[in-house]
Parts: sequence; C-alpha cells; structure tokens
Amino acid sequence: MNTFTVLFLVTLAISFAIEWWLSHRQLAYVREHRNAVPDAFKDTITLQAHQKAADYTTDKARLGNVDRIIGVIILLLFTVGGGVDAVHQFWIGFELSPLVTGIAVILSTMLLINLLELPISLYQTFVIEERYGFNRNTPRQFATDLVLQTGLSLAIGGPLLALILWIMQSMGSYWWLLAWSIVIGFSVLMSWAFPTFIAPLFNKFTPLQDETLRKRIETLMDRCGFQSKGIFVMDGSRRSGHGNAYFTGIGDSKRIVFFDTLINALSHDEVEAVLAHELGHFRRKHVLKMLIANALLALIGFALLGWLSAQDWFYSGLGVSHQSNALALLLFMLIAPVFTTFLQPIIAYFQRRHEFEADDFAAYQTRPAHLISALVKLYRDNASTLTPDPLYSAFHYSHPPASTRIANLSAKSA
Repeated sequence: MNTFTVLFLVTLAISFAIEWWLSHRQLAYVREHRNAVPDAFKDTITLQAHQKAADYTTDKARLGNVDRIIGVIILLLFTVGGGVDAVHQFWIGFELSPLVTGIAVILSTMLLINLLELPISLYQTFVIEERYGFNRNTPRQFATDLVLQTGLSLAIGGPLLALILWIMQSMGSYWWLLAWSIVIGFSVLMSWAFPTFIAPLFNKFTPLQDETLRKRIETLMDRCGFQSKGIFVMDGSRRSGHGNAYFTGIGDSKRIVFFDTLINALSHDEVEAVLAHELGHFRRKHVLKMLIANALLALIGFALLGWLSAQDWFYSGLGVSHQSNALALLLFMLIAPVFTTFLQPIIAYFQRRHEFEADDFAAYQTRPAHLISALVKLYRDNASTLTPDPLYSAFHYSHPPASTRIANLSAKSA
C-alpha cells in the first residue's frame, strides 16, 4: 500500500464521515421540528403539509445514506479493489488500438457503475416519490428515458472522449491545456444546443397559450432587457408532480420554461414574480460568473490530471497495474468527487448569495408579497422541509432555507 493509497482512503473516510454526520444531524433536526409549523408559515402551511415535508425529507435522507454506502463500496471495488484493472485487462484481450481500448474501458466502466446504482434511482422514483404522490412516471417511460439518455451519452460523449484521449496521446506535456479548451467549448455548444435539440427529446414544449400572462411576461422581459426565443410550458407532469421554472440556452437560443405543474399552481402575479427571480440571475450575470468559476476549476483539474498521469504511484495507488491515458482520465474522474467534497460549502455559499440577489431583483421588479406567496406554495406543493439543519443546509443547500429566504423578502416589503 503506497502513500497515495493511504491518502485516498483517509480522505474518503473523512468525507464519508462528514456526510454521514451531517445527514444524521438533518434527520434529527427535521424530526425534532416535525410537530410544529415555524411561526413564519403558521398562516400559510398546515401542520399536515409540514409533517408530509418532514417525512419526505427524512425518507430521502435515509435513502441518501444507503446510496452513500453503496457509492463508497463501488468506488473501492473499482479502484483499490482492482475493478478498473480487471476491465482494462478484459479489453486488452481484444488487441484493439490503444485509443479504441481506452474508449471501451472508460465507457464500459461508467456503464457498469450506472447499472450498479440503478436500483437506488428506481427506489427513489417508484417507492419514495410514489409514496408522497409525486411520481407520474411509468416503468416504460423510465426505461425509455434510460435508453435515450444512454444513447445520447454514447453518441455525444463518445466522440468527445475520443478527441480528448487523442489529444492526451498526441499533443505533448501541455495536452491538458488544449483538452480543457475543447471541453469548455463543448460545454458552451451544449448550452446552446440543449433547449433546441436535446430537451425536446424528453419533454414536450408548448408556447404559452395564456395571452394575458404572456403579455405580462413579455413586458417584464422588455423591462429587464431580456430577449428570448419564446416562453414555453413543459409537460413536467408526465414524470413528476414537482413544479419548477427556469431559463435555458445562450445567445439566440435562450428560452423561458415553466413546468405545467407550476403554471397550474400559481396565480399570474406569482408566475411573474418567479420569472423575475429567474431574470435576476440573468441581470446579475450569475450564469456567466458560474461559467467562469467552473472553467477555472476545470482548468485546475486538467492541469492536475496532466501531472498525475505521469506518476507511477497514481496508478498503483488506485489498484491499476498498467499506465495509459485512458486509465489516468478514468481514475481521475472516479476519485475527484472525494477530494472536492470539501469545496461543497464554499460553492453552496456563493449559490445562496446568488439566490438572495435574484430575490432582491424580483422584489424590485414585482411585489415581494407575490414572490413570498409563490415560494410558500412551491415549498408546500414540493414537500420541501421548512426546518433543515443549519449545518446541513450550509453544506448542501444551493438555495437559502425557507425561513431565511422569506424573512429577507418580508424585509423588502416592510
């Protein structure tokens, strides 16, 4: 066992222990506050709805703990347990070119991992979501989505993977810089292509038919200086009872999307306020800021991979007996989440700041009371807990806790 093996195992143990401790804090905190609606919501959320949200959160957290254990076992099996090495040895037997062998090793390993994790997804959809009345999916639809997602991953990710491996093989010691630029360019391309070509493969997007609401939204967008390809309603109710809204795309492909469940649940004033929040992300340049931050993190990651791929101990420390570009890339993808766990609270902090800024923008463009009432309905209809553990939410939540967020908006209307 070399030094890197010890470092990997110790870091994995620490990250697992932190996540496990935070999860149990969350479970205890939610259970402790299950029988009392927070004062800020006593007039808008019933005790029954509050308890449903608590139980839903608890069940998801327990499943998350199971998923966490399974994830650690799978990671250990494929790294120090020799799984990646076994897959590599299998493909070497076909005597294919190094590039084709590398592609096959990475894709087959990721496919095996996804298959091992599939039971968790099935349980989440057909047991927990079903139990709380959110699941609208069917086994046939689930299987169709899975096949389509896998096919798209192979059709889109396969050529990109081949290009990166070719760059690693052919471009010398600074290959990582070119590979990084290719990945960033690909991400931008996908942001443009997703709303027009990919999302419609999974859902139906219909132009907003409500003429009164459409005119109000167009007026708000003009006031905010936002131009889009249209306002669409997505048939989210095909798979789930949860509601949401977002804008997607870049450049001339930007579009506003509302889930049909959200449109049916909110008044026109509330829909306008929710949209104003989303436009706040646009006007405050949050998408651009996150894109730059992710690009910098990706650059650091590729530079680190460039160095690690030349180190013997990196391979042997993770249970691999051979060195290759594909193995370096695969191992790095597998272990990176372990070492980046400690970045989660930092990233979540900036995400919550962005949410506050978007709320402030919405409160200025519309009425704070309308966004408050919309959020309360979404908390209730999505069974979002009103009482998360403060440490857990600080580590994991990309949005401020409900009470904090409502208090901030209430201060704007005072």
